[in-house]
Amino acid sequence: MSIDSIGPIAGPLRINAPAAPAGVSAARDAGEVFGGLLTQSVENLQATQTKADALAVKAATGDLQDAHDYMAASTEAALATQLTVAVRDKAIAAFTEIMRLQG
Repeated sequence: MSIDSIGPIAGPLRINAPAAPAGVSAARDAGEVFGGLLTQSVENLQATQTKADALAVKAATGDLQDAHDYMAASTEAALATQLTVAVRDKAIAAFTEIMRLQG
C-alpha cells in the first residue's frame, strides 16, 4: 500500500508551490520566490474582492439569479482579506523582532 504525497495548498488565495528560476543564487532565489508568492496572493485577493463587488451590484439591481453566489463570494473575499491581514501582521512582528535582536 502506497501513500500519496500531499498536494499544493489550495484555498481562497490559491497558493501554488513556487518554481525556482535557473541560475540564481539560493538567497536571491528565496527572496524572489517569496516576493512572487506575495504578489500572486495580493492579486488573487484583489480578483476575489472584485468578483464579490460585481455580484453585490448585481444583487442590488436585481440581476442576480442566485443569492447564494453573492454570499459565497462575499464570504470568500472576507476570509481572504482576514488571511492577508494576519500574514501581514505576522510579517511585521517578525521584522520587528529581528530588528530588536540586532539592536
